[in-house]
Amino acid sequence: MKSVLITFDQAYYERIIALLDRLNCRGFTYLDRVQGRGSKTGEPHFGSHAWPSLCSAIITVVDDDKVDPLLDTLHKMDLQTEQLGLRAFVWNIERTI
Repeated sequence: MKSVLITFDQAYYERIIALLDRLNCRGFTYLDRVQGRGSKTGEPHFGSHAWPSLCSAIITVVDDDKVDPLLDTLHKMDLQTEQLGLRAFVWNIERTI
């Protein structure tokens, strides 16, 4: 299993929830109004290719075989509206309680 953190503009909320449901993800935690900043080039700035100054985040647990389809779909969404700053971060889950 992997843990996936998705940061996004609130405009993406319903599309991301539908995607997680479609992939049968095990559940998620929704964090409203998180702050962040970054860019694809490494230069921090607001605007195109950056996290919005005020966005949302979801952390979810995803089966290994569903990570690639999730990231592929999120990447396609980001290409359609790059200015909304959709990002996803993935890491291994080593232990749970």
